[in-house]
Amino acid sequence: MKRIVSVSLGSSKRNHRAEVEILGEKVVIERIGTDGDYNKVINIIKELDGKVDAFGMGGIDLNLRWADKSYTIKDAIPIKEAAKVSPIVDGSWLKNTLERRTVKYINDYIMPLKDKKVLMTSATDRYGMAEAFYSIGADITFGDFIFALNIPVPIKSYRLFSMLAEIILPIAVRMPFEKLYPTGSKQDTITTKYEKYYNDAEIIGGDYLFIKKYMPKNMTDKVIVTNTVTQSDIEDLKERGIAILITTTPEFNGRSFGTNVIEALIVSLLNKNLEDITIKDYEDILDRLNFVPRVECFNKNIFYNGKVQGYI
Repeated sequence: MKRIVSVSLGSSKRNHRAEVEILGEKVVIERIGTDGDYNKVINIIKELDGKVDAFGMGGIDLNLRWADKSYTIKDAIPIKEAAKVSPIVDGSWLKNTLERRTVKYINDYIMPLKDKKVLMTSATDRYGMAEAFYSIGADITFGDFIFALNIPVPIKSYRLFSMLAEIILPIAVRMPFEKLYPTGSKQDTITTKYEKYYNDAEIIGGDYLFIKKYMPKNMTDKVIVTNTVTQSDIEDLKERGIAILITTTPEFNGRSFGTNVIEALIVSLLNKNLEDITIKDYEDILDRLNFVPRVECFNKNIFYNGKVQGYI
């Protein structure tokens, strides 16, 4: 039986364990949160190294990416280096493959996305998702400066954002990671000071904790496209009035795991050295796995014959 473990800087309240069968193999998938404790993350990885088939690096990215350039986050390097035997991944390859497929799936089977107002909370964290929305013709607001840097400057131009990303990313990756992303108890703190950017959007896409951090109480008829959500998150979103929740990763035992977990699962199934895995390998195994997004509609009145009314 394979064992996949995501060791996360995130809250231990979001821990989960599932046993599944994938492509004929039984797999145990586990998420262990450390409430923002870097040393604990490193110690757990060292303790389990060689005893698990692959690690997911949770609550932190190894790289931020835009276009063809990738920038390594300084604080993630010691975590990656703690694993000497078992491969460790942060989900970035999957974000660039599965999340593109998710956007296409939405456009083909749920609603046409051309001209839809999309707020991307962090496009450099979800490059594949942002690029797919842009390619289809969605009206994107790039929220990286707002949500990661706390600078209330929405960027509407793809070209301008690309130019700024090339300047800002080399600086951002050297900052303490907790300045860029909520870790530990900060994941449970919500402030609505950026409410207007949500109000202006029809679709909010990106990492769920970024979305949650500034989410207003009233999210009536909004569509959320994200990754990891717990049952508690789902109940909260229903109370806020969202219309549709779409997660890019599938549901296992009532929970959609993060992209780092699913990428670690895929790496274990490929049985190749990490440095030898190509984007084609990911695409091929995604074809075999036939993952489709998890779609939960909380407003049944907006659907008609499988399509969303008003979007047909």
